[in-house]
Amino acid sequence: MIRVAVVGAAGFIGGELLRLLVGHPEVEVTAAVSSRFAGKRVDGVHPNLRSATDLTFCPADDVDEYDTVFLATPHGAAMAQIERWTGHSKQVIDLTGDFRLEDTEVFQRYYRSSHVAPHLLGEFVPGIPELHRERLRGADLVSVPGCMAVAGTLSLHPIRDLIGPEAHLDARTGSSGSGATAGEDNLHAFRSGAMRVFAPTGHRHEAEIARHVGVRVTMTATGVEAVRGVQTVCHVTPKPGVDEKAVRRAFRERYRDEPFVRLVAQHRGRYRYPEPKILSGSNFCDVGFAFDEDTGRLTTIAALDNLMKGGAGNAVQCLNIRMGWPENLGLSFPGLHPV
Repeated sequence: MIRVAVVGAAGFIGGELLRLLVGHPEVEVTAAVSSRFAGKRVDGVHPNLRSATDLTFCPADDVDEYDTVFLATPHGAAMAQIERWTGHSKQVIDLTGDFRLEDTEVFQRYYRSSHVAPHLLGEFVPGIPELHRERLRGADLVSVPGCMAVAGTLSLHPIRDLIGPEAHLDARTGSSGSGATAGEDNLHAFRSGAMRVFAPTGHRHEAEIARHVGVRVTMTATGVEAVRGVQTVCHVTPKPGVDEKAVRRAFRERYRDEPFVRLVAQHRGRYRYPEPKILSGSNFCDVGFAFDEDTGRLTTIAALDNLMKGGAGNAVQCLNIRMGWPENLGLSFPGLHPV
C-alpha cells in the first residue's frame, strides 16, 4: 500500500483522480489538496464520491511525506511549486502543461510565458505508456500529455513511417476539458448547442504531437456541447505504394498487445469509427482510419474520455507501471452505453 496526495483535488481532473485512487487496492489517498475548499468535505465538491471517502480537503501547507504526488493544478503552478513536491514525495506525476515539452523556446512560443524550472524540462518522462512503457518503469518524474495530444499521438504513431512529413488535426472536445473554473465561456447559455472554434491555429498540443510522432503538426480545436469526450480527425498523405492493407496492418501490429488502445475501423455499422460517447468513464482510446484509394487521402480518427485516458486514467496507468502492478489495476471500467 502506498501513500498518495492529489494536489488540485477540487478540479475535474483532481476529482477523477480521487474517484480512481480511493478505490485502488494498492493506494491510500492521504491528502486531497485544495486552497479554495480547505477544511470542507471532498464529497461536497465531488458528490459522486459520497460513501466512497470521508476525506476533507487540506491546504498545500499541510504537506507530509508521500510515495506519489499527482499535480492537477492550473497552468504555471506545478513548475512554481515543483521543488516542494519533489521534496515531499518519491514520485511526481504532473497532469498540467508545465513539463510536457523539452525545449524552452518551444514552450515560450506555445504557452506565451517563460518557464521557471527549465532545468527540469526533459527530465519528466512523457506519460504515454504505449510509447514510453520501459522508461516509465523507473520514472520518478512523469508528465501526462494533454487529452487531444494523447488522441492525436495514438492515431498517428503507428503509421508515422507510412505518411508524409505533415499532419493536420481537427480536434473536438467537451466542456470538461476547460476545467472547473473555466469562467463564463462555459456557462450553459453560451455552451449549449454550440460548436465553437476556440483555437483555429497554434494550439499548444501541436507541439506535443509533433514531439511524439516526428511530423509537422497543424491543429484546429473546437468546443462541442458534450461534457466529456475528445475526438480527433487527422488528415495525412500516405507515401507512394501505401494502401489500406498496409495501414490496417500497422495499427494492428502496433496495438495488438496494448490493454487500452483498440482499433475501430469497420466498413459498416453505427459504431464503425471511434466514438467518444461510449468511452465515458473508461481508460480506452479507440483509434481508426479511412483510406480513399481514389484520391490517396488517409484520415485517422481517435476518441477517448478527456478526464480518463486523456488525464487521470492515463496517470493511474503510469503509476501502475512504475509500481510493477497490473497495468489495468483500478482501470477496468468498460464505459457506458447508452449515455
